[in-house]
Amino acid sequence: MQLIYAAASPFARKVRVLAHETGLLARIELLDTTVLPTTLNEQVNARNPLGKIPVLLTDDGEALYDSRVICEYLDTLHDDPRLLPQDDTRWAVLRLVALADGLMDAAVLARYEKAARQPEQQSPAWLDGQLGKVKRALAELERQAERLQGPMDMAQIGVACALGYLDFRFADLDWRAAHPRLAAFQQTFAQRPSMQASAPV
Repeated sequence: MQLIYAAASPFARKVRVLAHETGLLARIELLDTTVLPTTLNEQVNARNPLGKIPVLLTDDGEALYDSRVICEYLDTLHDDPRLLPQDDTRWAVLRLVALADGLMDAAVLARYEKAARQPEQQSPAWLDGQLGKVKRALAELERQAERLQGPMDMAQIGVACALGYLDFRFADLDWRAAHPRLAAFQQTFAQRPSMQASAPV
């Protein structure tokens, strides 16, 4: 398999962490690239018409996107236990996965606004709107932090990668100050070899 990714992308990191944790990383060739909303990337567009990463090329040449689909696919390729539960806890895990993905999406959009647009083109209202989503997501994750305990699942991976992206791109938010249970979770999870190996530089 091949994974088209960017090292700074929290969505791509989520896939890489899951692949590492499930023992599948050795089966995946990593193809590093760069994607910006203002620049066409033909390598990515040829595989994903939305022009987004990550994209997984399966052994039979099929292109899978987005990160949630890729993670669910990879979760079928390893021995149990599955990281997306198949029992009645599935919906609680998927809800946290969606919350983590939404946090990442808002943070990436805020990052693009600041990094890809000239200062005079930037919209303070847009930035405030995206960062408002981030702050509300953090508050809800703090409220549900007990669900991030126990056996590893896809929600833990997603939340850890979302928080790692905030550390990487938005250190000035100081999110730990108001979210001690999330901070404790991240301190422990970030030490896992999969997180260490995928940390953006």
